[in-house]
Amino acid sequence: MNMIYFATSNPNKVKEVQEILEEVEHFPFDHNEIRSDDAEEIAREAVEAAYSKLKKPVFVEDSGLFIEGLKGFPGTYSGWVQKKIGSKGILKLMNGIKNRNAEFRCSIAYIDENGIKIITERCKGEISLEERGKSGFGYDPIFIPEGNERTFAESIELKTKLSHRYKAIIELKKYLKNKA
Repeated sequence: MNMIYFATSNPNKVKEVQEILEEVEHFPFDHNEIRSDDAEEIAREAVEAAYSKLKKPVFVEDSGLFIEGLKGFPGTYSGWVQKKIGSKGILKLMNGIKNRNAEFRCSIAYIDENGIKIITERCKGEISLEERGKSGFGYDPIFIPEGNERTFAESIELKTKLSHRYKAIIELKKYLKNKA
């Protein structure tokens, strides 16, 4: 597989991706995302913008935490909400809400001279009652993946095996291998 670029401004995401895809180079990319409730639409627009600057095979990733009891909030605005109110703020919003079902969604958009490929993966789970654990980043201390009792922040190995981003990167890796 040839070198591809990962366009992002988030060094935590780069670290996660490089553990799975060795042939990835970071393309520091600070881009004003379009506003949309659809992660695939955001990823598609961003990868086109990255490709127009880089002119080499590149992918972007857009993800979000969709909480049923909050009608899908924060969704595609998860990064912004994390900066503004963090996990503690989400837990305050969830106070008294019984439906704690949630899912992380990850959409990867890859582009090269042949066009765009979109991959979307999910990780279902629930929101914990309190922050737990020290690993990971973002909402990892409050997200318990389905069938488990620990948050992603309590078990980084759990996150590595089950996360939405991990699944999407594995699918991207398969796609690139089949393309070669």
